[in-house]
Amino acid sequence: MEKLIITAAISGAEVTKEHNPNIPYTVEEIGREAESAYKAGASIIHLHVREDDGTPTQDKERFKECMDEVRRRCPDVIIQPSTGGAVGMTDQERLQPTELHPEMATLDCGTLNFGGDEIFVNTENTIKNFGKLMIERDIKPEIEVFDKGMIDYAIKFHKQGFIKAPMHFDFVLGVQMAATARDLAFMVDSIPQGSTWTAAGIGRNQFQIAAITIAMGGNVRVGFEDNTYISKGVLAKSNGEMVEKVVRIANELGREIATPAEAREILGLKPLEVK
Repeated sequence: MEKLIITAAISGAEVTKEHNPNIPYTVEEIGREAESAYKAGASIIHLHVREDDGTPTQDKERFKECMDEVRRRCPDVIIQPSTGGAVGMTDQERLQPTELHPEMATLDCGTLNFGGDEIFVNTENTIKNFGKLMIERDIKPEIEVFDKGMIDYAIKFHKQGFIKAPMHFDFVLGVQMAATARDLAFMVDSIPQGSTWTAAGIGRNQFQIAAITIAMGGNVRVGFEDNTYISKGVLAKSNGEMVEKVVRIANELGREIATPAEAREILGLKPLEVK
C-alpha cells in the first residue's frame, strides 16, 4: 500500500470553545494547532479561519495571516484552505483564499443538509465556477463528498472540463451519509480509476472510519472540525493528539506515514520550491 496521508482539519467553522476550550480562534492558536498536528504526522492542514472572537471568516487577509503563521511553524506542510466557509456565505466570500494561490483547496460538489434548518448550498453553477477558477489558479481541488450523488457531479463536471484529473476525493461520513464500512466501500468503488481519496468520520465515527480507511489503503482526515473527543467522554487536548492516535492505528496495521514531500508526489502536486 502507498504511505498514509494524514489531513488535520484543525478548526472548522461550526465548533466553538464551548464544545472544547482548545478549539483555535486566533492566529497564534491556529499556528499552535497546525504545528501540533504536523509534528504528530499530518502532511496536510485543512484550514478554516476565525476572527479572534471565534466568528468564521473567509477574509483573504485573515487567511494570509494564518497561512503565514502555519508556514513559519511547519515550513513544508501542505495548506488546504476551505472554500466552504460557513453556512450562508456568498460564493465570492468563500473564494477569497484562492486568491492566495494555495497548492490545494476544497471543492464541495453538492448541496448539503447540514443540520436543523441549515442548508449548505452548492448549485451546479457554483461548482463549475469554483472548479474553473481553481484550474486557472493552478490549485488542486479536494472534492468534498457527502453522498454518492456528489461523486457523480464531480465526474460530470470533469467530463465538461471544470475539474482536472486525477481527482482527489474526501468522503465525509456521518453527516448526510451513514458512517459504515459498506457505505465507504461503495463510495470508493464509485470514483474513477487513478483517483486518490481520503475519508473523515464525523463525531464518534472519527477513529472507526480512520481504522477502516487505513486498512482499505485510503488516506485519513481527523481534527477538531470533525470531532472534539479523543475517546468516549474525553475531550481532545489538541489536533496533534488526534493525529497521534491515527499514527498508532496505522502502525498496528502496517501503514507507513507519508511526509509532506511524499504526499505531494502521491497527489500529483509540484515539489515544494526551496527558497
